[in-house]
Amino acid sequence: MMKISTLNKILGQHFLINQVAISKIVAALDLKPNDVIVEIGSGRGALTLPLLEKCQKIGCRVIAIEKDPQLGFRVKDLGDSKNLKIIIGDALKEIPKITKPYTLNPIPYKVVGNIPYYITGKLLRILSELKNKPALTVLMLQKEVAERIAAKPPKMNLLAAAVQFWAEPKILFALKPRDFSPPPKVESAVVTLNSKPHTLNPEKYYKFIHILFKQPRKTLLNNLQGGLKLPKNEIETALKSLKINPQTRPQNLSLEVINRLNLLGKKRKV
Repeated sequence: MMKISTLNKILGQHFLINQVAISKIVAALDLKPNDVIVEIGSGRGALTLPLLEKCQKIGCRVIAIEKDPQLGFRVKDLGDSKNLKIIIGDALKEIPKITKPYTLNPIPYKVVGNIPYYITGKLLRILSELKNKPALTVLMLQKEVAERIAAKPPKMNLLAAAVQFWAEPKILFALKPRDFSPPPKVESAVVTLNSKPHTLNPEKYYKFIHILFKQPRKTLLNNLQGGLKLPKNEIETALKSLKINPQTRPQNLSLEVINRLNLLGKKRKV
């Protein structure tokens, strides 16, 4: 049988050991009676057990997803309770299943987790595509990724535009490698994502921003002309009507301006 330490390396697991940080994360979730908290990666239970302790007091539930069977069953034995459910499986596959409106009761829920760096992009995409999105998400991410997600002009980027379309990000605090076991090679940060009201046609929006940020160093005019296949003068006229300088570069755009620009994308199937 594969040793836990070996499997941890395969899964990219770095367990949070800073108790102050754990307390801050629990506080950030703002737990209420009847809340459902979906934890991505229970690991050794460092976050699961404080969450469970709080839920036992106020009447909420924890659904912890753990890919490593040995760790998952170990946490279950430590904190077996009607307030805790352990799911052994891949969070990327399990989250869409357990968050369906007819599966999760009550429907509002929150997500928390220390996310392996290699699944960050996939996880954020999955959360963005859920019809029943979490009311609040609290994630530990690579610091560089957290900063990109929360970026504003003049540092706007594709990831920020994608995430800020469905959630309002905020970086709570940074974490050093020594806050984890084993220590990662990069710094981390804890980010909250407050979901926004449902937005129609997200698929078209995501296709449009891939055109917009395809070549970040080029101007809006060049990127849009190449991606939308519209005449240059038509794009220039449309941009000016929206009071947007055609020579502006994508990193200088606010989310509000990007949403206004998305009107151009609707002129063509992108």
